[in-house]
Amino acid sequence: MTEGQINRRDFIRKLGAAGALVVATPWLSAFSEVAHTGNERCRLGIIGPGSRGTFLMGFLVKNPKAEIVAVCDIYQPSIDEALKIAPKAKVYRDYRELLADKSIDAVVIATPLDEHCHMVLDAFDAGKHVFCEKSIGYDMDQCLQIYRKHKETGRVFFSGQQRLFDPCYIKAMELVHTGAIGEIGAINAQWYRSDNLWRRPIPSPDMDRQINWRLYRDRSKGIMTELACHQLQVGTWALRQLPETVVGTGALTYWKDGREVYDNVHLIYRFADGRQMTYASVLFNKFYRVEEQIIGSKGNIEPEAGKYYMAEIPPAPAFLKLMNDWENKLFDNIPFAGTSWAPESPSKNKGEYITGGRHLMDGTSLTLDAFVEASITGKQPPRIAEEGYYASILALWGHEALMSGQVLEFPEKYKLDYLNHQTPKTPAL
Repeated sequence: MTEGQINRRDFIRKLGAAGALVVATPWLSAFSEVAHTGNERCRLGIIGPGSRGTFLMGFLVKNPKAEIVAVCDIYQPSIDEALKIAPKAKVYRDYRELLADKSIDAVVIATPLDEHCHMVLDAFDAGKHVFCEKSIGYDMDQCLQIYRKHKETGRVFFSGQQRLFDPCYIKAMELVHTGAIGEIGAINAQWYRSDNLWRRPIPSPDMDRQINWRLYRDRSKGIMTELACHQLQVGTWALRQLPETVVGTGALTYWKDGREVYDNVHLIYRFADGRQMTYASVLFNKFYRVEEQIIGSKGNIEPEAGKYYMAEIPPAPAFLKLMNDWENKLFDNIPFAGTSWAPESPSKNKGEYITGGRHLMDGTSLTLDAFVEASITGKQPPRIAEEGYYASILALWGHEALMSGQVLEFPEKYKLDYLNHQTPKTPAL
């Protein structure tokens, strides 16, 4: 076993015993039985081993409790790349045949967005635990179907909201929720790029919509489902609220390459108490990069940069000692593998590092480790499905605001019993 694996095992054992941290971040309870599952294995099928799918596979093969036994894709180059990572995996062309394999415990779905819903529903019906990349559905109705099926079947459900397991973000939320930066007044989130990352080489023109699916409206919602869903979830995590209204505008102004999705969007989400979360994304200028700015009365946090900035009064020494003594020891054992996106926010002020150094990971590996643990135990970690559901819903609701040009109220039919929302009650007959 490598030193990295030893460190990972030691880290997860500590995480499973970190009661205070699990209370504040309940989905980390997925690791609570890690000491008792050492000899167990989760047999995984990968549906859609394209660029994202193989990225996830690269982490899974490092987990001794995970065994990739099957891969499924209709595109041979993707299969070829997947077999380089998991050479013993059985190959399927039809995902339904993979789901029929009763030896498979769980599936990872990393297909184009418009394929997610029916694959997830079929996987639940086949008795599989499911990890689905974001957004979980192409529209809000699909997201609700998926969530209800998860609750109906009792199968484990994770989505690709990896910031929930990012140590830097977890510690940032500790600063927020303990009041270290004062009362939170607003949140700004942004994602700026200048690379044409969604336009990929194709072997023939007839393969364009299959390979470059993110660029077409019948397959994707572009910026909102590919980028915004990550950052909107950070805002609701910080405020512990879900917004009441959204308004936005978007356009396709730069990329004249046949794409149909917007290359710039700007939105405002308003909460019941008047606080607002703004979201902006531009795909033709990367200068301002990616960041969430959590703005408090005593300071600010930029979790993607891994920094906090105090206005006048630093956090109480007892709080900093607590953070340094047990959280830094906990997080120092993580083997870094790099974030799944390259941009980083430039520092405007010196500030202080949240985890004692530069932000080097994004939580993807820990998210997958937690999914494997939950699939072995069959126990759904608290709040993880709801956080993934609302991250997708907020992104898709925002997309509707972009399309309509109107201020939209949150639709009652999509509310769950979560945070400040309540499931609509069916009138008695």
